[in-house]
Amino acid sequence: MDVREFDFDLPAELIAQAPAAERSGARLLHLGRSTGSIAHTTIANLPNLLQAGDLVVVNNSRVFPARLLGRRVPSGGAVECLLVRRLISEAPHTDGEDVWEALVHPGQKLKPGALVVFEGVRILHARILERRFFGRRVVRLWTDDGSSVDAAIDAIGHVPLPPYIKRGDTVDDRDRYQTVFARSRGSVAAPTAGLHFTGPLLEALAARGVTVAEITLHVGYGTFQPVRVDRVEDHHVEPERYEIDDRAASLINRALADGRRVIAVGTTTTRTLEAVARTREGRIAAGEGVTDLFIYPGFEFRIVRGLLTNFHLPRSSLLMLVAAFGGPDRVRDAYAAAIAARYRFYSYGDAMLIT
Repeated sequence: MDVREFDFDLPAELIAQAPAAERSGARLLHLGRSTGSIAHTTIANLPNLLQAGDLVVVNNSRVFPARLLGRRVPSGGAVECLLVRRLISEAPHTDGEDVWEALVHPGQKLKPGALVVFEGVRILHARILERRFFGRRVVRLWTDDGSSVDAAIDAIGHVPLPPYIKRGDTVDDRDRYQTVFARSRGSVAAPTAGLHFTGPLLEALAARGVTVAEITLHVGYGTFQPVRVDRVEDHHVEPERYEIDDRAASLINRALADGRRVIAVGTTTTRTLEAVARTREGRIAAGEGVTDLFIYPGFEFRIVRGLLTNFHLPRSSLLMLVAAFGGPDRVRDAYAAAIAARYRFYSYGDAMLIT
């Protein structure tokens, strides 16, 4: 399958640079999975589009401020570092010291052995240990006093807004780039479909007879990672950690047994559920693990019967997942309709429901 089949032109002014004034103020395009029907409504109307007995599954991962701004030692040159993945196996986490895979800029000047300091209300030091592909480096982080590296990151780090948001992060982003479900720290990008939910919306869903279950998938850099191959089948998704507790597994399996719909909020939730189901004969088991499941057209869904998602970048693995669920032609038509109707796109944009 040619990656160009997932390309489209998007006017730059439709890329949302800031969240809507209210979380539940987003527009919602409803796509009929079997009919291809398209209807325009709002997120606030979501309870009326679902059925009593539906189970909505959300991702409760919490974004941490993974973008660090500092300077080289001793030259003082500016350095930007995006923490991508903690390397547990290569250097076990200890108090006051940690090892990460990171994207650093300017990469060509930051060779193994280079020193960097990140300063604010806390001070964090870094040494480049190793070069890796596509501008990545292995970085050792430590604090002077042996205090928690995570605490220092939380104190001085910046919200890792996606590169298509052409502004610096603000204090408001620390709240608005988190979902109301965010509990488990570990993502470098928000599970953005969940950004639209509010307390009142959840109450309205409960009144409708819709149950909500939470799982965890820590979103990695793969959510930004471009597809660099020509054939879809040649792309590989980076592994990401997930966790499903007993309550969520029980709720999901009970819904499946009863023939009730499981509605996934976001591509991250979808990947987690379908990855586990592939190893558990179509059911969910509680536990932790890592998944690199890549979903593209032709995939057989075993769990998910409805999908709430934002609008995604062209040629992205996320768009390929949505096309796999909704059908490539129907999703292509839905995107064209969204562009014609001036929907807001990407992380801080509007949403699409496929049922």
